Amino acid sequence: MSTKRITVVGIGPGSSEDITPAAMNALKEADIIIGYKYYFQFINPFLSQQTECIDTGMKREKDRVQQAFELAEQGKKIVVISSGDAGIYGMTPLVYEMKRERNSEVEVVSYPGISAFQKAASILGAPIGHDFCIISLSDLMTPWKIIEKRILAASIGDFVTAVYNPKSNERYWQLYRLKEIFLSEGRSENTPVGYVRQAGRKEQTTTITTLGKFNPEEVDMFTIVIIGNSQSYTWNNRFITPRGYYREDQNKEIKIGQSIMINSFRTIEKELKNKDIPLDRKWPLLHAIHTTADFNMEDILYTDKHAVEILYNKIINRELKYIISDVNMVVSGIRKGALSRLNIQALCYLDDSRVADMAQNENITRTQAGIRLAVTDHPDALFVFGNAPTALIELCHLIRKRKACPVGIIAAPVGFVHVKESKYMVKPFTEIPKIIIEGRKGGSNLAATLVNSILTFNDAEALLPGRDL
Repeated sequence: MSTKRITVVGIGPGSSEDITPAAMNALKEADIIIGYKYYFQFINPFLSQQTECIDTGMKREKDRVQQAFELAEQGKKIVVISSGDAGIYGMTPLVYEMKRERNSEVEVVSYPGISAFQKAASILGAPIGHDFCIISLSDLMTPWKIIEKRILAASIGDFVTAVYNPKSNERYWQLYRLKEIFLSEGRSENTPVGYVRQAGRKEQTTTITTLGKFNPEEVDMFTIVIIGNSQSYTWNNRFITPRGYYREDQNKEIKIGQSIMINSFRTIEKELKNKDIPLDRKWPLLHAIHTTADFNMEDILYTDKHAVEILYNKIINRELKYIISDVNMVVSGIRKGALSRLNIQALCYLDDSRVADMAQNENITRTQAGIRLAVTDHPDALFVFGNAPTALIELCHLIRKRKACPVGIIAAPVGFVHVKESKYMVKPFTEIPKIIIEGRKGGSNLAATLVNSILTFNDAEALLPGRDL
């Protein structure tokens, strides 16, 4: 007597190329296929003419399985189909549960299939190269309170996260909440996000964006969403999460000082009040907070739009060759490795033999005299101020007289006399990229770290500060 059996088959995401040979053979040998009608279109080419297909409709999974047992107990070769992998949000668990409930002697065999998240991942590139989890946002079977706990755990654990059932007409807000949780728990707004609609089917569409720009309105129940972890990145329109094969080489390059700085930046990023800020503002802000441990920098750091990116590009294009500072302490704080790597000179004229005579003869400060001399030699330098408001005021006058044309200005003088006014004087120069520490705060260490943020802007997207420590 033949064994009474139900075979549960994962038919893959929808393309005939993604159905496994084992699944094909099971379909060919079946007397009856039981499943949701929509999926029959994907398996028809593999069925014999005698095979009967029974559709129980949507949301009638228990009826479907009950009928499968009844027919299998009559000796019929029954195949229950499920899209993707039948064991992942599919029919296999329900078949086993009902077998237990019925105390049935019918044998259950399950053939795995390619899951929708696997298909979507292969289309996007390699987003699931490391630890990952899958979360369904459907609350038909699971209370939202539990789903939200799992979302929180995934975000805290830095898991690559694949999202099933992300959104429907009535269940529209849960994906917004997931995004909110991920961002609030420190997942960077630059984290890659990829989503594929109708993966493996002729209607397939693919999008790669970032967590900050991700718009939940663009997805539906036919969409798989994959959110990267802190190491994920995009390259050549592909979404990649590294497994770590290059880590040994990277660890040789990353010294303990840089490692501490990287971890510090990640901590700071998590604690920012406003995470939805452009990268070329966030990068100098992270440097400023790291240097001062002062989160008020979020309110007092002013950057012209794209200032850091513009100045970095000028370095790469050899339009920025000199950095001039008001005091030697700023020059000391600028990373020598970065200056050497980028072939830039950082200069302060305070020790120039001409400065003392000029200051005495013209009744100006030594820092003013130093800026006057520097402008004569390098009128188009990046000018950086970390101490003396009088030096910044001097530069403003020289710009107005068309004797100086700085490629950029970093204004961070500190103190109580003319400090605020000197910073106000800089802002009207709209054609010059500027970074300003507003108010009375500032200092040489701040000015230097802002310079370092420009010199290392190509490390900003990967959040890898401290390369030249």
